Amino acid sequence: MTDSTDWRVTISLTGQAHVEQAQQSFSEKEVEEDVSSRLGRNIVVGSGDSQLFLYAGTELAAREAERTARDVLGQLGIDAEFSIDRWHPIEEKWQSPDVVMPQTEADRQAEHQRLEDAETTDSVAAGSAQWQARAELDSHREAVALANKLQAEGYPVVRRWKFLIVGANNEYDARVLAEHIRQEAPPGTQVFDEPAGVRLPFIPF
Repeated sequence: MTDSTDWRVTISLTGQAHVEQAQQSFSEKEVEEDVSSRLGRNIVVGSGDSQLFLYAGTELAAREAERTARDVLGQLGIDAEFSIDRWHPIEEKWQSPDVVMPQTEADRQAEHQRLEDAETTDSVAAGSAQWQARAELDSHREAVALANKLQAEGYPVVRRWKFLIVGANNEYDARVLAEHIRQEAPPGTQVFDEPAGVRLPFIPF
């Protein structure tokens, strides 16, 4: 038994009515229990506007879920397109099983560096930060003082009453910037590094 959902079967249907019909039929025919009884693995069912998703912990469970779902939809006369993806923990997105996962620590570090470089390239191309450090302060006065201090250091700051945002090129730069802001900020300030939500100029490092 596993609680992992690193594998996903995407079932693309022609409309919401088919999604609801298929989802109801999956429940009635107990797709989850069928896979569980065969493999001892759990399946989690989700849905979108015109898609159903079957989440599994292993490739074998995902392919068994796909087979069962094909059988169910075939009996209903519902046409669908199927695909299987695997969650990439470094890229943080679903990818084809053909994409090779990093196997060693050196592989993981190289993959992470490649992702950081790609994010920086996107920042340069878009002319705006892809990541940001966000600080939430206890008062407007503290926010103004911290913004002035960071601006004096050369950072372009966006300030909104009691919080401020500074853009970064990639996840690593955002993390380093957030740590710097923690050191500059008064006690009690909450600082986060996160994907950018505010358009900011590209910041050279």
